[in-house]
Amino acid sequence: MPIYEYQCNACGHQHEALQKLGAEPLLVCPACNEAELKKKISAAGFRLKGAGWYETDFKSGNKKNVAGESSSPSSSSAGGCSGSCTNHSH
Repeated sequence: MPIYEYQCNACGHQHEALQKLGAEPLLVCPACNEAELKKKISAAGFRLKGAGWYETDFKSGNKKNVAGESSSPSSSSAGGCSGSCTNHSH
């Protein structure tokens, strides 16, 4: 669910609300109870909730952090070859 940012035009209070995508925007400020709350335009944050969202859920053995591993053979060389490769133009 997205987390939206709101700001009150009456008192300046800023507020974050966890809402469904189709939910109506909030109107009443929780600080001053005026109907001056406006949704700010920003990059909406969101919460991943439930099982299956963790990097380690579907990995086994030593493959716990795939993003940090450099197990591919091409990443160990500095782009050079012994002259027998076909990937580079010599």
